[in-house]
Amino acid sequence: MNTEDTNFAYSVRRALNEKLDDLPASTTDRLAAARQAALARKKADAPARVRVAATAPAVAGGSGFFANPFAWFNRASVALPLLLAMGGLVGVYQYEQQQSIVELAEMDAAVLSDELPLSAYLDQGFGAYLETREQ
Repeated sequence: MNTEDTNFAYSVRRALNEKLDDLPASTTDRLAAARQAALARKKADAPARVRVAATAPAVAGGSGFFANPFAWFNRASVALPLLLAMGGLVGVYQYEQQQSIVELAEMDAAVLSDELPLSAYLDQGFGAYLETREQ
């Protein structure tokens, strides 16, 4: 539906609502009966769609974030796993950094305590020597 059709529908609705009070009681009764018959024939699996006009004031539960009471749950069900994954990655990164710091500190402590032979400082496999010594 384009904007011209929508504007026409709103003007027809406005005109009908203006003359609603002038209708005879028999006509309103027939309209009410026709509405009930239409509702009875409506398919059970086709939900009724009600469109709230943009100019209508927002009512509780009518529109916006709180229109669907479980909308926040849908958003949280996507955001929560992402936040947990990011937290896990940060935790693994911090753990690896701490392990690297501990290994370097042990190597520095071994060098400063002079427990190594002098040839170990000149050897290309100095790190390998320290690792085999720890085991």
